[in-house]
Amino acid sequence: MSADRAAFRKKLTTQTIIAPGVYDGLSARIADAVGFDALYLSGYGVSASQLAKPDNGFLTRADMRDRIASICAAITTPLIADADTGFDDIAATVQAYEAAGACGIQIEDQQMPKLCGHIPGRETVSRDAAVARIEAAVQARQDDNFLIVARTDAREQSGIDEAIKRGRLFAEAGADILFIESPESEDEFKQVGAALGDMPLLANMVAGGRSPLIAREKLVEMGFTF
Repeated sequence: MSADRAAFRKKLTTQTIIAPGVYDGLSARIADAVGFDALYLSGYGVSASQLAKPDNGFLTRADMRDRIASICAAITTPLIADADTGFDDIAATVQAYEAAGACGIQIEDQQMPKLCGHIPGRETVSRDAAVARIEAAVQARQDDNFLIVARTDAREQSGIDEAIKRGRLFAEAGADILFIESPESEDEFKQVGAALGDMPLLANMVAGGRSPLIAREKLVEMGFTF
């Protein structure tokens, strides 16, 4: 597993990654068979498919750990998994995801109860609290190749400049991939890429979401790699 994670980490510096959202064994097997670079386990997808509830913090660490383990047993593609705000114990969550077979974990800076990243009304914790979450995740991993994806939802509440500032702080805290959720125009994506493009940057393309849908080639030109 460590060798697989190391190989995927290397890809982040050598190619553009496309990772579709998956939510259960069947969706993951289909995406695995297609040959994507990675798969992304969506908290929204798991909450809807397993609990028939919205993405409002109903999932537990155990729910996600078990879903990760079942999916990883059925695929060969690296899996990154959503951990919302860390389920009240980021160290325990990182270690559970790592042991279950994930290649990486996504931690965000929302307050609880959290919301889907493309639904209005999201509120974030302070900068210091947000950075502390990423620091805790970095310190908790056992394998240095286990990726920490740091997501900020600050764009809606505080604007794109604050979101970019948080992204830089997350990088300084040791995050491996930066995820500025829901920029609301191509110009904002360009701002993010210009400010943070020295780091692996994730762009979340959601049909009907708050962000415009942008072609892969254009995102690469802007500085995004994931």
